[in-house]
Amino acid sequence: MVAKKKTKFICQSCGYESAKWMGKCPGCGEWNKMVEEFEVTKPARRGAFAHSELAIGTTDRRKAAPITTIETSQEPRISTDSLELNRALGGGIVQGSLVLIGGDPGIGKSTLLLQVSSQLARKQKKVLYISGEESVKQTKLRANRLGATSDNLYVYSETDMDYIEQAIGEVSPDLVIIDSIQTVYQAAVTSAPGSVSQVRECTSSLMRIAKTNEIAIFIVGHVTKEGSIAGPRLLEHMVDTVLYFEGERHHTYRIVRAVKNRFGSTNEMGIFEMKENGLEEVKNPSEIFLEERSQGASGSTVVASMEGTRPVLVEVQALISPTSFGNPRRMATGIDHNRVSLLMAVLEKRVGLLLQNQDAYLKVAGGVKLDEPAIDLAIAVSIASSFRDKPTKQSDCLIGEVGLTGEVRRVSRIEQRVQEAAKLGFERMILPSNNIGGWTAPAGIEIVGVSTVAEALHYALGG
Repeated sequence: MVAKKKTKFICQSCGYESAKWMGKCPGCGEWNKMVEEFEVTKPARRGAFAHSELAIGTTDRRKAAPITTIETSQEPRISTDSLELNRALGGGIVQGSLVLIGGDPGIGKSTLLLQVSSQLARKQKKVLYISGEESVKQTKLRANRLGATSDNLYVYSETDMDYIEQAIGEVSPDLVIIDSIQTVYQAAVTSAPGSVSQVRECTSSLMRIAKTNEIAIFIVGHVTKEGSIAGPRLLEHMVDTVLYFEGERHHTYRIVRAVKNRFGSTNEMGIFEMKENGLEEVKNPSEIFLEERSQGASGSTVVASMEGTRPVLVEVQALISPTSFGNPRRMATGIDHNRVSLLMAVLEKRVGLLLQNQDAYLKVAGGVKLDEPAIDLAIAVSIASSFRDKPTKQSDCLIGEVGLTGEVRRVSRIEQRVQEAAKLGFERMILPSNNIGGWTAPAGIEIVGVSTVAEALHYALGG
């Protein structure tokens, strides 16, 4: 008599497991995400965690050791020809790392990875490009268009994880690219490719391969309509680095942003421009974001924002107009909507601007998303500039965090921000007075310290 296979219900959003079906997942609160899957029986292991995911890359028994006796060295890195990608990765590709890159369909993920593969192949590095979505002929046609062909670039079209492991063992590459993780499956797991179980098991296998053989592996992840990587959040926790490829398909600029990096700082940003022959890096993004700035228009200010370790100057635009409805509208692109509402309340209470019957529309030019507190002062001045219909000076740049009592608070890395503004020809910086001192301003730029929003408006708008 054949034993009946046990089944369980797994949430496809968060990975929550249940013995019975439920309409609403208790883990993430999503509806109709519980899918029935067969339980996979694994052979018994010696010891509680022997050869488990907690000991990835180990085949022998290791003992706990004092941390002071452990020898360390700088991780060996593979440098690509793209300085922007090296910046996002924290200095290059770390051998034995597992990198997840996600983005909207058609944004250029495969193009970027194919270009990087070609660059490393020309440096005598073996690269294995595994596509689960295209045939080898389709990949070759795209490589011809990009000029990304080399004898050290191997192409393989497969979705079975067992055959993928076999191909990696035969080629012994320095870099492996999996496009995409949602198409790869383990034959022992009965659920469909892209399910929680399949993504978890395939990623675990790739992590083991990367750590055991010191092979850097890039995996492409699909994204949901909300913009997050499809599948369980466990996927982002398992990998070493998570990169998001952002941008509009109808615009030429693309941004690679690191939201997790075990070998470098997070929020690092690399900027590319999509052209006919592929992606080209933008070496000075501040000039790109400011090149179309209008002359003498109200509601426009420039802020020096930090993206990881890089200062970037971007334009913040605001449009304030009387509302036609009972409740005024508040819309923001590239800025947190709640931050805009907070700053408008501060301007109304502390400065005396009557904004409760005004619609407010704010945007960061260039499609950049800003989330640091140092942009508060620029947002407040943009709103006041549009409301009073007084333009700011083209040569002014603003930095500062705004508190609820209307004070302007200090920000970090002030010297780097000021140097970037001076390099682009700005003549005056309006910044928190507490940031003045302890550093030397570049020649040709005036430093104005302010302690309140009202004082900043006096300098920026002339009263």
